[in-house]
Amino acid sequence: MLPLSTDGAFDFEILRTLALSRYRGADVGEVLEAAEHIEPGNLESFHNAFDKLATRVLAQADGINAKAHPVSARDAYFRASSYFRAADFFIHGNPSDPRINSLWAQQTLAFDKAIELLPFPGERVILPASGFNVHGIFFRADDSFPKPRPTLILGNGYDGAQEEMLHVSGFAALERGYSVIVYEGPGQPTVRRGQNAGFIHDWEKAVTPIVDYLFQQPEVDTARIGLLGYSLGGYLSVRAAAFEHRLAAVIAVDGLWDIYKSFAENLLPTEWIASFDAGDVVSLNTQINEFRSKTDTPTTLRWIIDQGLWSFNVNDGLEGQIECPVYVGDAADDHFFQGQPGLVKENIGKNATLDTLTAADGAGHHCHVGAAAIMNQRLLDWFHDVVAK
Repeated sequence: MLPLSTDGAFDFEILRTLALSRYRGADVGEVLEAAEHIEPGNLESFHNAFDKLATRVLAQADGINAKAHPVSARDAYFRASSYFRAADFFIHGNPSDPRINSLWAQQTLAFDKAIELLPFPGERVILPASGFNVHGIFFRADDSFPKPRPTLILGNGYDGAQEEMLHVSGFAALERGYSVIVYEGPGQPTVRRGQNAGFIHDWEKAVTPIVDYLFQQPEVDTARIGLLGYSLGGYLSVRAAAFEHRLAAVIAVDGLWDIYKSFAENLLPTEWIASFDAGDVVSLNTQINEFRSKTDTPTTLRWIIDQGLWSFNVNDGLEGQIECPVYVGDAADDHFFQGQPGLVKENIGKNATLDTLTAADGAGHHCHVGAAAIMNQRLLDWFHDVVAK
């Protein structure tokens, strides 16, 4: 695929933002114009390009008479929100950077202005969990109540926001007549910022309050609730399904069995692995800190470390407990989790369906970024067939 930057991490993240254009989250020309001003390896230039774009598009949105032109205003606010999230992406190396919160406030405000202008406005909810609150946004498919609708729970992964999930698969599900709720748990953007809560391994604690909430909504068909996890969410969602048995189906985009194994095989230096395996924490921390102090380090690895330190704030053997069907996405050229979906399929067994998309489909990238149409066609058709039985 034609690269958008000679820096591999920047290339993927520009494509990730560009891909949101399929479902109202970006526009092609705007993103390509911003990409022209990004210097490979320069994290500040990435921030500056998207911050400038976000500010400009937000001003355009504010200048539209939303009562007279609600669609125009809505779509501009959606785009501004996406660009503020992109501007935030590479700045977590310094957790005290005030932009981490200010950019998030701007992206949230723009997104909220957009969802108020939908035919059926999204509703933010805050749900109590075990020592933290889960944040979600509920989108109804239409006003056909009291006819209950199948409903999809959409969760992001290591670094992504619930707002992004509306553009990844939310609108595609709404178009097919499903209601949607997007959410965030510990370690994810809103919960990490507002509650200082880092990632937890027992992700069912984040999912079960969402299911409880949906069971209280009369417009939800509680026998047809699906859970979709994106990127690291592909692990989190399958983990949750081992405990939350009210789910009709789980979708992992893509399948992830062991994140350490994946990073160790594809990204981490051998000397780090040796120190980790030897239990030499002092040596490992020294090597990582020396790596972070340099300015010429590979962007992908630098970001993985910085994001991990920020979002974590510091082999379960459960596959046999999963009762519902599981869709396991597999991106043939995944640069993060190569080979992991096959391990998920192998260990879950007959309940799992492995679906591989390739470069020929334009869908070989991590999480099939850039191929939203075929990705959603495959996984949502699978979900339809499961819940129609």
